[in-house]
Amino acid sequence: MRILLVHQNFPGQFRHLAPALAARGHQVVALTAEKNQQATAIRTFRYPMPDTPPDPRQSRLGTTYTAMTDRAHRVARAAIQLRDKVGFTPDVVFGHCGWGETLFLRDIWPEARHLVYAEFYYASKGLDVGFDPEFSHQELGAQLSVVARQGHLALAMVQADAALSPTEWQADTFPPCFRDKITIIHDGVDTQALRPDPQAHYRLPSGRVIRAGDEVLTYVARNFEPYRGSHIFLRALPDVLAARPDAQVVIIGGDGVSYGAAPAKGSWREIFLAEQEGRLDLSRVHFLGRVPYPDFTRLMQISRVHAYLTVPFVLSWSMLEAMAMEACVIASRTGPVEEVITDGVNGRLVDFFDIEGWSDALCEALAAPERYATLRKAARRTIVENYDLAQVCLPRLLRFVEADT
Repeated sequence: MRILLVHQNFPGQFRHLAPALAARGHQVVALTAEKNQQATAIRTFRYPMPDTPPDPRQSRLGTTYTAMTDRAHRVARAAIQLRDKVGFTPDVVFGHCGWGETLFLRDIWPEARHLVYAEFYYASKGLDVGFDPEFSHQELGAQLSVVARQGHLALAMVQADAALSPTEWQADTFPPCFRDKITIIHDGVDTQALRPDPQAHYRLPSGRVIRAGDEVLTYVARNFEPYRGSHIFLRALPDVLAARPDAQVVIIGGDGVSYGAAPAKGSWREIFLAEQEGRLDLSRVHFLGRVPYPDFTRLMQISRVHAYLTVPFVLSWSMLEAMAMEACVIASRTGPVEEVITDGVNGRLVDFFDIEGWSDALCEALAAPERYATLRKAARRTIVENYDLAQVCLPRLLRFVEADT
């Protein structure tokens, strides 16, 4: 078949699927934003972004919809060139619906089968918005803005023949009228590559070398921000460092903003560190920023305890990957996490806001790693049995794309 994959940050969630489809003999083409210059073996075309973002003073609550349809227009124009100048007419179009890219593609290729990656459907209540009162804006205007953000997502689902979500929890964020369109298949975890390694070691920027078996506490997020509970984790650290004088804390993540609002000034890391001024032994807290993937892997193999927090939002790949490497994961008791982790079986769960509970759970796991050996094994078994790339997810993803209906 001729298959078009559309993603502004390709390969994104198609990282494993795209080469697998090509290996099966399909003609696979990608369409992505011009700013995305990631190397890929897939033949890739790029669309230009709109010249200027929409003016909120004119578009008001429709600002997000305007931005998404402006992008969709650019994607549609690029698609016409693919059709008319390159001569490419896909049998399947599969795109992420989060940025509006798929909105007009059915008009370009009406005979194709149109699929969307349905990652998350925003809501004004009950999910990420309003979950953490410290960072919530509950006035009517903010709630209406969230509802307005549903517009391009709903239209994308209407246009699609079928949709895919990586977890049941994420699929259930979509309205019941769309739920029957959604198949649950995770992107997959390469459990052959991601294994525990008792010989793993890593040199920190300070020059200190940490090794598997050392008392190391890890925290990972794309960016150090409230959506991933960075403030809760940092507030729990003083008691952890006081109780565990040999513990080293390794934090991976940038100072940008992936989700939610940016602070008025500076970065969230600077704000939360200032809040703890004088309470943290920063010689034992190592902020690495963003690191290459092999570094992340080694650090998860070294980690004695891995903290993962999230508001009710998209589940991070990093949590599943840490479990695949037999990390002892202490995670927030929030919906997306509870789908994967059962407290005391393959991880530990702590209420998102319970700072004392976080300190206690982290200290306990750091102090007695032998008590968590069974839990670590169960964590990897959960990933192998339910999220393994080669044996579970990729075959299902291929069937989803190759289906006749």
